[in-house]
Amino acid sequence: MNLTVQLAPGNEHGLRLRNPVMTASGTFGYGTEYSRLFDIQRLGAIVCKGTTLEPREGNPQPRLVETASGMLNSIGLQNIGVDALIKEKAPLWAGWQVPVIVNIAGETIGEYARLASRLEGVAGISAIEVNISCPNIKAGGAEFGADPGPAAEVTAAVRQATSLPLLVKLTPNTADITEVAVAVAGAGADAISLINTLKGMAIDITRRRPLPGNITGGLSGPAIKPVALYMVYEVAGAVEVPVVGGGGIATAEDAIEFIMAGASAIQVGTASFTNPRAALDVLEGIERFMEKKGIKDIGELTGAARH
Repeated sequence: MNLTVQLAPGNEHGLRLRNPVMTASGTFGYGTEYSRLFDIQRLGAIVCKGTTLEPREGNPQPRLVETASGMLNSIGLQNIGVDALIKEKAPLWAGWQVPVIVNIAGETIGEYARLASRLEGVAGISAIEVNISCPNIKAGGAEFGADPGPAAEVTAAVRQATSLPLLVKLTPNTADITEVAVAVAGAGADAISLINTLKGMAIDITRRRPLPGNITGGLSGPAIKPVALYMVYEVAGAVEVPVVGGGGIATAEDAIEFIMAGASAIQVGTASFTNPRAALDVLEGIERFMEKKGIKDIGELTGAARH
């Protein structure tokens, strides 16, 4: 049974995954937190939490709000900063079999480029995921991802700054995600990740105040799966580069839907909060499905619902 996928076929380094199951940025820490709970080396890839040039404390509390079939998060890209990541995390990753992809976020195009440049040639870092879709910071992020022009500018700047495989993560909070996808693919993205969270909010009716300390947050979990699946289906039919699908994936069946919609790989995110083994459970479920159906290669499922 062949589960391997190539997410950067046009890149000199390539990004070959042993299987299509990845973790989503911001839901799996730096990988080390989960390594005590199960064999993370079995996964296809790990995407670390969003990384910025300088350390960030993030948004005010509360940052997580439970919702029907999901949650709102307003973390605000709390992270240790790129220098600490290179010094403390990358040496650990260099000894892992599973490739680690660093998610980067900036407030200006220049910041994205500088981040990519700092990560170039660092052992333990297999690729970069450009976050132009975070709804929880006041500048940058989703502002770039909502419009094809700025999205392409960020992508081109990062592409010029690094030879590493480049994934660009898109926001659903835009008029036409397909236009944005086509723009970033044309600007040098090796693959496209989608979707990030939907912007939303909740209100504490006792205190008469918004619940997230930042007022709004990003909605994730099963509630957004139908939206994410549709967007993956649309984008996969519009670009030539591989698509990585995510949004509400909690089971193998969820993952297979995204793969049949055209995703070459998938990301498990919010499900890891309620089930730390969710990504491994999804992988093992895909394996069982393929064995039961007599499917020898994961490629037979990719885009199967499009034919």
